[in-house]
Parts: sequence; structure tokens; C-alpha cells
Amino acid sequence: MSRLQRGFTLIELMIVVAVLAILFGVALPAWSGFLEAGRAGAAKAALLSSLTTSVNRAAVTGSHAVLCSSVDRATCSGDLDWTSGWVAFLDRNGNRQRDADEALITAEGPLGGKVTLQTTSGRTRLVLQPNGGNAGSNVTFTLCDGRGPSRAQTLVINNRGGMRYGTPSAKAVASACRG
Repeated sequence: MSRLQRGFTLIELMIVVAVLAILFGVALPAWSGFLEAGRAGAAKAALLSSLTTSVNRAAVTGSHAVLCSSVDRATCSGDLDWTSGWVAFLDRNGNRQRDADEALITAEGPLGGKVTLQTTSGRTRLVLQPNGGNAGSNVTFTLCDGRGPSRAQTLVINNRGGMRYGTPSAKAVASACRG
């Protein structure tokens, strides 16, 4: 009597493992790039949300709002690098530092993955006026992620509080993109 054997031979199993390894090797870089692009998009959305919310709160309360980098989600760090996060608060006394009696509008934590966000030299804070404008000159952020310096972009906040996107200079990329 003939008996059928079911299953895989060792050679068939090795072929399947080799095909899976090739597929995994091709898909992993694409998947990593996809994740980094998503994280960069989330950082842009968070910054725009913080800006919009701060402008609205400044307009409603008639006070200035300050948006600044922060490592503790409570106070300004005074750093050009916003990768560790940022805070926005109502600055009722105009000292550009959050005091105990000043309301926190929003607090963002560290950016994910290899995303970095850095502002231009000398612009560690954005002071948003009750009319919705940004006190001072335009502010330019350089946003980088794990896909490489060629994918870096700028986020420019104008004096009216609007945001536009652009391409950073080589100097900005060299300063902001780490890796």
C-alpha cells in the first residue's frame, strides 16, 4: 500500500526562507522611509497646531502668547533646537518666560524617530500678538528626518502668523540635520 507524505522538504523550506529574506531586505528601507515621512508630517502638524492654538488664545485673551523650545514641557529652554519639544503659554507680564500664574496653552514632547526641528539663529521664541501676528521678523524652522538631508524642508512663519514650506539652504541643513 502506498502512503502519501505531506509537508515541505528542506530545500523547499530554504527557498521560502530565502525569498522572505529578499522581500524583507527590499521592504525594510521603504518602510523606514515611510515611518520617517510620517513622523516629519506629525511634527509639522504639531507645530502648526501649537501656532494656531496660540494665536487664537492670544486673540481671545488680548495677551501675548509665547511659543518656545522646552525640555521639561513647562518652561522655555532658550535653545534653537526644538527636537526635545516646545511649550506655548500666555505671557501676561511680557517677560517672555512662563511664570507660575501664566496659563500653559500647549506642551509638545520630543519628536519621534530621527526627526529634528531647529529654528534660525537668534529666534528662540515666537511672541504672538493679540492681533494674530508674530512680533519680530519671519521665523524659519529647518525640519529633517531619517530619510536624509535631501528631504529636509523649511517651515517659515511670517509676521501675520501664517506658515509656508520651502527648501533649506545648505548651511541650515548642515546645522539642523544630524545623520
